[in-house]
Amino acid sequence: MNETGRPQDFPLSNPRADRVRDVAKLAGRSARLRRREFLAEGPQAVREALVLHQKRVAAGEPGVVREVYASEACLDRHPELEKLAEGTNAHLATDEVLAAMADTVNPQGVIAVCAFLDVSLDQVLAAGPRLIAVLCQVRDPGNAGTVLRAADAAGADAVVLTASSVDIYNPKAVRSTAGSLFHLPVVLGAEVVELVARCKERGIGVLAADGYGQLNLDRLQDESAARRLGASAAGSDYALESPTAWLFGNEAQGLTGDELALADHRVAVPVYGAAESLNLGTAATVCLYASARSQLAGAAAS
Repeated sequence: MNETGRPQDFPLSNPRADRVRDVAKLAGRSARLRRREFLAEGPQAVREALVLHQKRVAAGEPGVVREVYASEACLDRHPELEKLAEGTNAHLATDEVLAAMADTVNPQGVIAVCAFLDVSLDQVLAAGPRLIAVLCQVRDPGNAGTVLRAADAAGADAVVLTASSVDIYNPKAVRSTAGSLFHLPVVLGAEVVELVARCKERGIGVLAADGYGQLNLDRLQDESAARRLGASAAGSDYALESPTAWLFGNEAQGLTGDELALADHRVAVPVYGAAESLNLGTAATVCLYASARSQLAGAAAS
């Protein structure tokens, strides 16, 4: 440590050093899978990674941050990062080194090497989840990250990606989560048939987000509100306040016929204007918030 309390006297300055190359390799999927590590870039993502790391270490569990590399200028702008990084393998680095490590063209002054975070489906279901987002064949890393961020904001209990979906540890996906990857459980490589069957065994309803769905999301919310006011539930289509797993499909084709057939109901988000449809991130956000609002209101009323 130097007189400022920072990790070392001299920052790493050689962008061609072996250590720099080893970090940069994590932008590639093969290196990530082999080492079970990924990159978190920028103050927001690294802050959330370090918060989770310190929380786990305090609980006697393995941490999630392997290494941190930051410029002095970044630490001056974000002094909380320095404190959060205490006890980790932290290093000062020049902007040139960070640029060589980063996946982005204009890195934000700090990078963390993190251990994989995904958990098993068994772990998620054992916790008694009430709201799960399932990404079926979602291929775009930005879309996957956006849905994960929306699920976090809506208070979902987990996000599940099927075996044919994008790698959530792709640097673009990690950036798109804006730190939410470090907030809630994520399951990777799930088989949708098994997932749906196990959800139904535990009383978790399965809804498919489908623009051509027979059920209207607004109507489901109205019915949920009516039940809270003591109105009869007769003729109700689906109790939106009940535990639910939402299936969200591929950006271009949506859910396949087989995936749609697995769901208890197909639900459409109504479009009131001239737009043909909503994009994946927007539709997922609307659906997850509708469930979250109904569940929270139902819990408050009980």
